Amino acid sequence: MMDLIDRFRLMERMRSFERCCLEGVPTREIHGELHLGIGQEAIAAGMAGVLRDDDAVVSTHRNHLHAIVKGVPLRPLLAEIYERETGLCRGRGGHMHIFDRARNFSCTGIVGSSLGVALGHAYAACLAGGDAVAVGITGEGGTNAGAFHEAMVMAGAWRLPLVVLVENNGYAISVPIDGVSATDTIAERAPAYAAWGVRVDGTDVEAVAEAFAHAVERARRGDGPSLVEATCYRFQGHYEGDPDRYRTKAEKAAAVEQRDPLAIARRTLIQRGAAPGELDRIAADAEREMQALLAEVRADPLPATEDALEHVFVETAR
Repeated sequence: MMDLIDRFRLMERMRSFERCCLEGVPTREIHGELHLGIGQEAIAAGMAGVLRDDDAVVSTHRNHLHAIVKGVPLRPLLAEIYERETGLCRGRGGHMHIFDRARNFSCTGIVGSSLGVALGHAYAACLAGGDAVAVGITGEGGTNAGAFHEAMVMAGAWRLPLVVLVENNGYAISVPIDGVSATDTIAERAPAYAAWGVRVDGTDVEAVAEAFAHAVERARRGDGPSLVEATCYRFQGHYEGDPDRYRTKAEKAAAVEQRDPLAIARRTLIQRGAAPGELDRIAADAEREMQALLAEVRADPLPATEDALEHVFVETAR
């Protein structure tokens, strides 16, 4: 079982990784809309310690942290984000199409569609007769999509081993949730699907870990689906380049001051006797590790232009 210092170390590595991704935007090494999870690290770190390689995780457009916690190797992950030939998909997928078959990890940039894919994994696990589980991740905006309802209905009706993890950061791109949700919480919808539901503070990594572990345990023993809603706040815009005028400067500053999961974990660790210097070293080690990784990836080759049509069309025998 992971303790808080282990999860703090993981969150520091996650944040340093995301900062390395951020460096590729102004240099145009990364194209398209880059979506970062800075401020949401406690949710991903709370997933650590209970998932196996045969468990499936299907993530969203904001997927890097989930890939890390599922065990996707950092070098090919970062290389894919930086569109290098050495990436997971040889640089063809980029940051919104991370795929690692060996770790049963995938993602999709279409809002809400991750749940239908995760449902398929859950059904396959059920047919296989083992105790593997499937985790479908979405934001609160995705819970208003038809795919969310359809996946939850089938998972509940067939008692499938599906854990739906909702990262509720308060905004579906620019739309605040309180203007588009008929319920005060997402978790309270769970009984309609014969699912177990819980809402937790997604900035408290231990609270997330407890709730997520319980959901996975339920799924493994055949008790059906769970709906875990973790509240948080994304510090960056919806994507890098987002004008982000829908949130005030005061709101964002207050969130950084009060809802930073790394700062919250740090304060708790110090209260429990950890030395501030030790925590500083953990942060510095994480930054050095990721900067060294980034330097290696930047030296990797880009895909050759003459190979642009490879892996695009399916060749069939005539």
